[in-house]
Amino acid sequence: MLSAERILAIISPESAPIKRMVQDVREKGLLIDASFGRSTKSVIIMDSGNVVLSALAADVLTARITEKNEEGTENG
Repeated sequence: MLSAERILAIISPESAPIKRMVQDVREKGLLIDASFGRSTKSVIIMDSGNVVLSALAADVLTARITEKNEEGTENG
């Protein structure tokens, strides 16, 4: 689980600059691979400097975050 408030960006992992960024973060020890061996479909950049690899697509993650935020405003 990630805190939605700490997410800076959710991006696709396919471009060369993103691949370089992931490699740099891996070398610094700030990479969290949450893809559980599946192919990486999104890269989540956190405000802490950590980068999280996810097997869920960016649009799916965005929809889940939006859904949770809407639930929170309805209940609270």
